[in-house]
Amino acid sequence: MMNSMILIAGAYLLGSIPFGFLIARAHGVNLRAVGSGNIGATNVSRALGKKWAYVCFLLDVLKGLTPMLLARLLGVVSEQPNTQELLIWILVGCAAVCGHIFPIYLNFKGGKGVATSLGIVLGLWPYFTLCGIAAFLIWTAALWLWRYVSLASMIAAISFPVIFATLTAVFDDWRFSQLWPLLIIATVMAILVVLRHHENIKRLLNGSEQKIGRKI
Repeated sequence: MMNSMILIAGAYLLGSIPFGFLIARAHGVNLRAVGSGNIGATNVSRALGKKWAYVCFLLDVLKGLTPMLLARLLGVVSEQPNTQELLIWILVGCAAVCGHIFPIYLNFKGGKGVATSLGIVLGLWPYFTLCGIAAFLIWTAALWLWRYVSLASMIAAISFPVIFATLTAVFDDWRFSQLWPLLIIATVMAILVVLRHHENIKRLLNGSEQKIGRKI
């Protein structure tokens, strides 16, 4: 239990590292004063271009993926996790996302948590990974259709728990009695992602949201 608590606390502190903000600051740019004011990769792209946006995106993904992998490497989660281990595992990932959204280093005012959530999805094999692949395809299709990163992210986030519930019903070895904590957390994460996009929703409704590829 002590190892689990240390890992959860460490995941939060890792998630709190504002890579986008730090990258922009290293280039003499206050990311809070650029574009949407968000510290994520999309706003880094507006401020510094795609190269640094990719770097930011990768680092934000690793904030979620690293603690998920450490949970396995340190033996906190076994190869065949039971319900209690699954709950601990997902709490580790959620701590990283909460760190990104509410970073202790930036007075608890952070980003939207989409990239860091992707790290959790990649790390929680196979349950979230398979769902994440499907959600990514949906994200890609939505982005291609409407060219709004925010809209595509919200659609993908909402689709994720629906996909998970569907696969749980389809796959015989995915038992709801064991996996219910994952469905609850997936739903909460989706709601949290949508809530963090409330400003984007306002801009989408009034037509002022920036499309991908558009200059400031």
